[in-house]
Amino acid sequence: MEEQTEQKRFAVLIDGDNAQAALLSQILAEVSVFGLITIKRIYGDWTTSNMNSWKNELHKHAIQPEQQFRYTKGKNATDSAMIIDAMDLLHSGNVDGFCIVSSDSDYTRLATRIREEGLFVIGVGEKKTPEAFTNACNQFIYCENLVEPEKPKSKRKKKEKSEELDPLPLLLKGFELAAKDEEWIHLSALGLALRQSDPAFDPRTFGCKQLHLLIEKYPKTFTLKRDESRTPPVMYVGSAAKR
Repeated sequence: MEEQTEQKRFAVLIDGDNAQAALLSQILAEVSVFGLITIKRIYGDWTTSNMNSWKNELHKHAIQPEQQFRYTKGKNATDSAMIIDAMDLLHSGNVDGFCIVSSDSDYTRLATRIREEGLFVIGVGEKKTPEAFTNACNQFIYCENLVEPEKPKSKRKKKEKSEELDPLPLLLKGFELAAKDEEWIHLSALGLALRQSDPAFDPRTFGCKQLHLLIEKYPKTFTLKRDESRTPPVMYVGSAAKR
């Protein structure tokens, strides 16, 4: 009981029109790493068929559905209802952070406003999410990284896909930001610097489950060492050029 009260309390607010019900378990697991989820709400017009995929998930994960009718055809009132509730929660002082689940850029100002109050903001959405929203969050998680990757149909396609993304410039920027004049830095410090540079940074985007596995791909640029005298062991990152 004492450990739970020390955790940061998070409100998870889901835009049912812009999120995937199939990934709900993974999304909640990601947020739970940062703290205790105390509020779970999903917004949408439950009279429409496109919300049917959520109904089984609501009972399974004890999520509170919030009804929002579409008073005008073609207009989405879900974002307005979600923003109003988020501001009410912000001023209640009952949460320490928010998770906004949507790929809609309309939540950019909401994320910025919450951060202005010193609260932590996690965004969850697809890779099509505009940069304005991803950069407004402290950390943004791509839905594609929550799906178990499919086996490539051919080696050529796998190679072409890997060449599209080059994390090295960002890794160098993050290392420079974290290291300053230090020769070695904690791996966790590098991870923090990388998220400060790009809230959407995630080693899974580059095919690696953990940051140290991504670092190991660049032995000519970085070197890793593990301090086994610590419990648990601590990993450090240094520049290979200085070795």
